[in-house]
Amino acid sequence: MGNLLKVLACAELEHGPIVFLDFEHAQPTEAETAVWNQVSAVLEEAHGILAELQSYNGAGQEIREAIQNPGDLALQEKAWNAVCPLVAKLKRFYEFSLRLENALRSLLEALTSPPYAPMQHLEREQALAKQFAEILHFTLSFDELKMTNPAIQNDFSYYRRTISRNRLNNQQLEAENEVNNEMANRMSLFYAEATPMLKTLSNATTKFVSEMKGCIKVLKEQPSNSVEGLLNALRYTTRHLNDDSTSKQIRALLQ
Repeated sequence: MGNLLKVLACAELEHGPIVFLDFEHAQPTEAETAVWNQVSAVLEEAHGILAELQSYNGAGQEIREAIQNPGDLALQEKAWNAVCPLVAKLKRFYEFSLRLENALRSLLEALTSPPYAPMQHLEREQALAKQFAEILHFTLSFDELKMTNPAIQNDFSYYRRTISRNRLNNQQLEAENEVNNEMANRMSLFYAEATPMLKTLSNATTKFVSEMKGCIKVLKEQPSNSVEGLLNALRYTTRHLNDDSTSKQIRALLQ
């Protein structure tokens, strides 16, 4: 959570004027429309994702019966048929996290771009600020549901064990066509996190800040007569460059 909020944080939050965010009536301006539409499409899908996760019951009973009776092929098939559609659902959740990550990146770019400071962006682009808050609300809601539902990890673990066992026996199950080994590895890392959605967005925010540093570094490596104007624009229009809340690395790069 700290990484997400740090990008928009500044000294004004503690010492300056309080910005009133009218989330109830916030409407996108013409300048916000492109990003707002992109993020809105993702947020509309978010409601369905939460509803599906909330109703996720898992295949615990079928899995227990299959494990307790390894020689009963009917029970093995029953457990497999119960788990496969659930894993397909988990795949949809994971793929949605990638779309949400892209939406967050677009918001961060819009809410931190020059010549305005983050607080000015919040005042000017309240529809985007509202979407940022909605992404955080979804993220916390998703992770809360995930943390309280151990069936997710159990179902996916059983799926992976079954795939591995059949691979050793030179058998390939049809479900592998939808969730192949590479996808399963990525999903496994995602669901291994206690708060996977927050972790994804936190990593995306860290990457966003790192890319900002990379852009400055590339500019400084160019002939000074060709990029000095751009560097000066960053130095003198970045209102909070010398604030304590600004990354020391970024301040050092622009010295």
